[in-house]
Amino acid sequence: MSNPSIQIPAEFVPSDGRFGCGPSKVRPSQIEAIANHGIDIIGTSHRKPAVKDVVGRVRDGLSEFFSLPDGYEIILSLGGATAFWDAATFGLIEKKSSHLTFGEFSGKFAKASKQAPWLDEPNITDAPVGTAPSSADLNLEGADVVAWAHNETSTGAMTQIKRPNSDALVAIDATSGAGGLPVDMKEADVYYFSPQKCFASDGGLWLAAMSPAALERIEKINVSDRFIPAFLNLQTAVDNSRKNQTYNTPAVATLLMLADQVEWMNANGKLDGMVKRTTANSDVLYNWAEAREGVTPFVAEKDARSLVVGTIDFDDSIDAAALAAALRANGILDTEPYRKLGRNQLRIGMFPAIETEDVEKLTKAIDYVLDSGAAAAK
Repeated sequence: MSNPSIQIPAEFVPSDGRFGCGPSKVRPSQIEAIANHGIDIIGTSHRKPAVKDVVGRVRDGLSEFFSLPDGYEIILSLGGATAFWDAATFGLIEKKSSHLTFGEFSGKFAKASKQAPWLDEPNITDAPVGTAPSSADLNLEGADVVAWAHNETSTGAMTQIKRPNSDALVAIDATSGAGGLPVDMKEADVYYFSPQKCFASDGGLWLAAMSPAALERIEKINVSDRFIPAFLNLQTAVDNSRKNQTYNTPAVATLLMLADQVEWMNANGKLDGMVKRTTANSDVLYNWAEAREGVTPFVAEKDARSLVVGTIDFDDSIDAAALAAALRANGILDTEPYRKLGRNQLRIGMFPAIETEDVEKLTKAIDYVLDSGAAAAK
């Protein structure tokens, strides 16, 4: 690895150097929300009005943000998307699921379904990393739930959300895509996500927009004779969400940051406004990568290139790890690739809270390091 001790000129350094793909950049007003409002409610009961009002702000704000169809509800509980995968094997899949997998995270729900001994063997359609399959690729045979990711965080590939020709519930892992990618919620029954990506909060929660059909399925399974652990019981999550609370004690600071972010997003154009921001960010990054010698976007198909997570490959003359180290030494953080992908690349978060001007400065900073030879492969 080349020596990262290069000084990038100040005019090329972003005003905020956080480009991680989760946890992501948090806006200062979100921290201020904790300081200004947390003193009155942090350390108080989450089943009393003060905290429940914050949960209500989140649920109402997300309903407005996504323009939820009639009958859809925002449900939340603890544990993040990882917990939701397990909860879905207990309380959403009746007998069998079908999955599209195209990277590390889209494969995890499929793996959880496969390991659940009370479910039938799932249908799994694997697509190469760096590509984005479509719902037309699903094997629908026998499935009562079909599932895929809106955005594969490990590779920077995004999919389109379109119902297949099936009566199965559509469950979309939107962990890194929700809030920054376009979606017509009528095309999904469960659109679930965590708050530490586009919503610029801390982790530890899962949230989901659920259709009436999904809510009905959860209720049906809950009254069956299937054993469901209390922490993973989706009906319990639904019942508590309707009271603007969670079954277990939540991190109130996370809720305060989330509520502030959702209100900022709604004030700036709701989902359409946020997609405009992420599109501008991604245009800057991908246009630069296509123009720079020795640099290419990892996702070859333009329509599959994520608006929120950009993966950029470098040829053998460049040491991407040395480049990331040089950026980090100058306060430009978390540009390293997903570890298990094992590619000579950078991975750049382009979430709504990130300013397009900062993405432009990031590309100039990378150019400066590359032109200096500080990231030349040995």
